[in-house]
Amino acid sequence: MSIGVGDRAPDFTLPSTGGTQVSLDDFAGRPVVLVFYPGDDTPVCTKQLNSYNDDLAQFEALDAQVLGISAQGIESHEKFSGKHGFKFPLLADTDKKVAGLYGTLGPIGFPRRSVFIIDATGVVRYAHRAIAGLTYRPVSELVEVLQKLA
Repeated sequence: MSIGVGDRAPDFTLPSTGGTQVSLDDFAGRPVVLVFYPGDDTPVCTKQLNSYNDDLAQFEALDAQVLGISAQGIESHEKFSGKHGFKFPLLADTDKKVAGLYGTLGPIGFPRRSVFIIDATGVVRYAHRAIAGLTYRPVSELVEVLQKLA
């Protein structure tokens, strides 16, 4: 059973780049773009997160917080984030518990590229789970969803 549009987003607390712990609840009252990605410094993940970072102003204009989540540890995330200058947190879901809550694990436990948009009240308003992780959702598509929430 995985969550979908209209469901309450499961809360979580994970270690984050910058040496902090981040909870979904920290952003109550704001929309959140939750980006599950398979791995740090892999070609498609790098392109995806750079795309979101390059257009971060579009998300910020809608008061939306972008959060990246993958199973690598904080050391890997800090290196990846530092290398590319990401201006949003990367969260370490090393036991894949949060990925499991959101239904983003494939049949053999490998994380699937997935994006969720959670509204200011904590309800999932957009959910996309990729079957194959070779593409990602463009900024324009995510911004369009966020604009409809505003």
